[in-house]
Parts: sequence; C-alpha cells; structure tokens
Amino acid sequence: MRLRGWVSFSKLAAGSLSSASWRRKQPQAAAAATLCRQKHVCLLSQSGANMAEEAKKLAAYAAVDNHVQNNQVVGVGSGSTIVYAVDRLAERVRQEKLNIVCVPTSFQARQLILQHGLTLSDLDRHPELDVAIDGADEVDADLTLIKGGGGCLTQEKIVAGCAKHFVVIADYRKDSKALGQQWKKGVPIEVIPMAYVPVSRTIAKRFGGEANLRMAVSKAGPVVTDNSNFILDWKFETAQNWKDVNTAIKMIPGVVETGLFVGMAERAYFGMEDGSVQIRDPPVN
Repeated sequence: MRLRGWVSFSKLAAGSLSSASWRRKQPQAAAAATLCRQKHVCLLSQSGANMAEEAKKLAAYAAVDNHVQNNQVVGVGSGSTIVYAVDRLAERVRQEKLNIVCVPTSFQARQLILQHGLTLSDLDRHPELDVAIDGADEVDADLTLIKGGGGCLTQEKIVAGCAKHFVVIADYRKDSKALGQQWKKGVPIEVIPMAYVPVSRTIAKRFGGEANLRMAVSKAGPVVTDNSNFILDWKFETAQNWKDVNTAIKMIPGVVETGLFVGMAERAYFGMEDGSVQIRDPPVN
C-alpha cells in the first residue's frame, strides 16, 4: 500500500512538474512566436527598403544618362536619392572623360561632389546652369513638388531657378495625384528665427491647418538650416491653389522661402517597384 501510494504520489508529482514545466515554457513559446513575427516584419521592412533604394537608383541613373552631356554645368540637389545621381555622374565622368562642373544645393551635396572628385563650383562663378537634378518629397500630377524634408529648400529652389532644365528624381512612394496624399509632414517653410511665431499664426489663420516649428532629433531645440534659419512644417487641411498659396506665403514678413515648387520641374523620373522607370512631363494646358 505504501508502495502504491508512493507510486501514485510520484505520478502526481511528475504530472505537477510537467504542468509547471509546461507553464514555464508557455511564455517562452509565446516570446519565440513574437520574435518570429518581428523577424518576419523586419524582413518585409528590409525588403521594402531595399526595393525603394533600388527604385531611387533607377530614377537617378536614368535622369543623369538622359540629361547630362559633356561641357555642362550641373546643379546637384540634396537628399538620399541624389546620392545615386552623383554616383552615376562620377562614373560617367570617369568612363567618358566628361568635362562637368557641379554646383551644390547644400553642405551634403558639396561633400558628395568633393568625395567623388568632381569639379565644384558655385553660382558666383556659374550663375547659369545647364541642368539641375534633385529629389522631391512628393510630386503631384501637375509636377508641383513638395521639397524641404531635409531642410535645404531655399538653396534647392535657387539652384533650380538658375537652371535651363530642372529634372526631378524619386521612387514610387513620392508619386501622388494631389499633394498631401503620400507626404504627411506638411509643406516646409523657411523663416527668420525671430518671426516663426507670427508667421505660424498667420499661415494657420489665412490658409487653415497648422504650421509647427520643426524640432531637431539629435540636438536640443529646433532644426537650423544651412542659412541659420528655422523651418515651419505647414500641415494643410485641404487642397489649395498652390501657385497662389506659394506667392501669398512668401509675401508674409519673415518668410525666406517655401517648399512648394510650382511650375518649375520639366520632367520627373520615378523608379518603380517592378524595376521600371516612369517618366512624367507637365500636362499640356
């Protein structure tokens, strides 16, 4: 009887231990499943990021190949997509022995030009450019652009305005029928620091939405442009007549420039998910 009792107790204890072990393993299994899902999402995210980078490269290479020729002065834009354009430009200069002079739109663009051993110039020496190539945060059906996500909108607009031809390069995520569909961070507006509060209030009152001071990520305080100014990001509520709005905002005292590029782009190249490049010209009115 004692033995049977001991055996029964042993089975019960074993069952209890097994149950306890199972309970201990449940969180581990759940954690493993969560980790697996996270890895899957991460892989999908990496795949999407790689696809977008390849799309940027396709657009940049197509624009440089189609619009850059020997003995030209080229405006070099800013941002992640322009990196591929400078790569291709440097490659063609080496392979084809091209004589190309580059005018940058930012400190980043200047560094890219120097790193690739390209000839660096400025608007003092070359006030007229043959072509300017730049990225965009969003491009609508009329080739109206939102630019300035990287904070270089004023220099970018000056260089684009000095070029005989202004060409935009972007990946498929920047393509929209109307501004605001893809880019949700608003229209960048560069302002004199002392004026950011009155300018913000004026924009919100006249055009709706809200204009917020852009804050830095890796430093305390606001983002400061290459021109030592601040940036407001105007999150508009409805579609606007962008030409009129751009002019009206620029007339507000304290505004340096807006990130609305209206009637400036001659052509846009979009790198697509399937490895193709789509070209868009302005609509014929």
